[in-house]
Amino acid sequence: MRTRLLVLVPFLFSALLVSAQQPTLTQQNSNTTADLIAVSPVDQNVVWAVGTSSTFVVTTDGGNTWRTGIVPTQNSADVQLRDVQGVSATVAYVMAIGNFPQDFAIYKTTDGGHTWTQQFDNQLSGAFYDCMAFWTADRGLAHSDSVNGVFPDIRTTDGTTWQSIANNMPPALPGEASFSSSGTCIAAQGTNNAWITTGGSNIARILATTDGGNTWAAYNTPLHSSPTAGGFSVAFRDASNGILGGGDLNASNTFQSAQFAVSHDGGHTWNLTMAPPVTYAIFCASYLTNTTGLSGQHDVRRGTDYTHTVVVTADIGGAAWSSDEGNTWQPLPNVYGYWGVAFANPQNGWMVGVNGTILKVSFPE
Repeated sequence: MRTRLLVLVPFLFSALLVSAQQPTLTQQNSNTTADLIAVSPVDQNVVWAVGTSSTFVVTTDGGNTWRTGIVPTQNSADVQLRDVQGVSATVAYVMAIGNFPQDFAIYKTTDGGHTWTQQFDNQLSGAFYDCMAFWTADRGLAHSDSVNGVFPDIRTTDGTTWQSIANNMPPALPGEASFSSSGTCIAAQGTNNAWITTGGSNIARILATTDGGNTWAAYNTPLHSSPTAGGFSVAFRDASNGILGGGDLNASNTFQSAQFAVSHDGGHTWNLTMAPPVTYAIFCASYLTNTTGLSGQHDVRRGTDYTHTVVVTADIGGAAWSSDEGNTWQPLPNVYGYWGVAFANPQNGWMVGVNGTILKVSFPE
């Protein structure tokens, strides 16, 4: 589901159990004025981000310098890159959306963005691919809004070709869709776990798989849901514990305030936390570990639990961070205009937003 690009701008939140100190925020120069929507750290040095006008940026030195480029999409001129999966300094996947069915496509580079190969070209009228996530460099999923009661989701097992798994998906509710706010409406974890957050209907749900997409279950969440509301972003720090951010795009709706929920049973049940001190929908939620990276890249320098207990969320109505997965929040002032946020580890996170803005976020060790 398309979100309004110039009107909806995210902000930052985070959560840290170990330290109550505010993070250090460092502005970086992206060398582009395109709006940046999604970000994917590979490690503390290599980070990819994408946005409007088919633009990507990549750094190999932790953001000290960024190189910008264009993915040569083959269809309409008004193409946005709404998601990215960085694999290495040379390998990345991007997801494109546009005004026509064939604009929804997946591209891959193996030479640092100098050339791109189109791997998937949508031909289904009504499909709207919102987000993708990967377990390994060659295994991943991409998720679309429902079409005639079916989610036309796709999967790759070789990093080259994509096959439909629509027949594996649970039936969609009337109008059920996801939001392509930051490329985080889907999360992959471990070797076969994945979760998709939805809205658009009368119930906001989580679609979950534990076998790499062969079978799926659907679980209700307490988030408000309507054609403009539901879950926007989901992340899991392990197979059991996850976070969910949502809200409403309709500023006149009484449910416009951001909503945040947590699960401790693999997404089967969810409980609303205290609402963060922000307004509007949460565009992105992220732990301070590399939950958007590939399996096995999580930071464990302080033990297996340290970086798995921190969350960061982003939306358009303020900024805050939480030390306990949303039970309490602290405001993070003067952080505006960001869509996506993700971390390689607590000291190396990046927020990306309008006009090419990039903010490095570093929590104390």
